[in-house]
Amino acid sequence: MKINKLLFCFAISASCAAPAWADENLLGYTKGAETLPKGARELDLWVTQRSGKGQGEYTAWDTQFEFEYGLTNKLTGSLYLKGMALDTSGLIIDGYLPEENQFNWRASGVEASLMQMHISPALNGFGLATYYALSYDWIDAHSGQDKDKISLELKLLTQNFFADDQLVWLNNVIFEGTYADRAEIPGLPADLEWSTDPEMEIGLSYRTGLSYRVAPRWFVGAEIVYDTEFETEVGQERWSVQAGPSVHYAQQKWWATLTWLPQLRGGGEMYEGQTETDLHLIEKTETEVRLKVGFNF
Repeated sequence: MKINKLLFCFAISASCAAPAWADENLLGYTKGAETLPKGARELDLWVTQRSGKGQGEYTAWDTQFEFEYGLTNKLTGSLYLKGMALDTSGLIIDGYLPEENQFNWRASGVEASLMQMHISPALNGFGLATYYALSYDWIDAHSGQDKDKISLELKLLTQNFFADDQLVWLNNVIFEGTYADRAEIPGLPADLEWSTDPEMEIGLSYRTGLSYRVAPRWFVGAEIVYDTEFETEVGQERWSVQAGPSVHYAQQKWWATLTWLPQLRGGGEMYEGQTETDLHLIEKTETEVRLKVGFNF
């Protein structure tokens, strides 16, 4: 009898504080520590707009289709198909933007991942998970040029509940190792740098955010993202800090999250003539907007 009462109280608490399906994305960039139940399936669509480099015109649209499956109650497997569209003009950057480029949506990469939950946040108020991903991309995310890129990504994810489970605090520590090889571009000016030597890159990131349930089905949150990257020959190549708000809405079978994430500060390499010297605008942009929609079935 006591066990049934405990399970009933837990079910009511989970339905009020957390989604009926685990692994809902309360924030746009910072991931929670919950996995899908065994046998559960989820289809997610991410659309991200990256825009603004201080000069000229630069707008990139990134898409990601994700299929998730609960292998066990503590292990979720995912497959991703990535795509992008690009419109850039009026800005040439040595080594990064060799020419103006414009194209509609193209498939740009694939990814496979495993997420393992070690401590359940729903049961303990604190959650811990690890995330492993292997990806292959064939289009450069910055210039839209041909580029073979193989990346291994490792994440440590934590999730805390506060204020009777109305407030959720998420933290991510991320390591990414990348091998990249760019293709030659015929007809470039002789004085324009565009290296085709293979490169090794190491990326580190810390993400943290809070999400608060302001009404049934509605969460409002904010997050901070710090990214830095180290490259073969130059050491620390760049760093940036982005922060902004998120709004999350959930129904029983679907959810949606909208995030605005402008760049607050950045450093590292700058392009010639860059006027906004307190931002990194070679590989990052002035602002990002992300919409994520998930369907459970």
